[in-house]
Amino acid sequence: MPAFVGCNPYEQAYHRGVKLIGATAHYVTEELDDGPIIEQQVLRVSHRDSVNDLKRIGQNVERSTLFQAVKWHVEDRILVHRNKTIVLV
Repeated sequence: MPAFVGCNPYEQAYHRGVKLIGATAHYVTEELDDGPIIEQQVLRVSHRDSVNDLKRIGQNVERSTLFQAVKWHVEDRILVHRNKTIVLV
């Protein structure tokens, strides 16, 4: 559910002056980016961060978010009810 779609989302975010970089991991459904959310994470960024910094930070938060979601799924810690999840942590 990116705020900046299309080509070069991190460049778009940089030029917009974002203060937070985040990622969402969710189950896949027939509707694009509409599945039940498993995990979300955000990190604060600064006006001092370059486009490359935003890419690095974004990739790290994406990796961490996906890792946690897959871990919980494999450990069978997620209950899905309609379009929501309950994560047993």
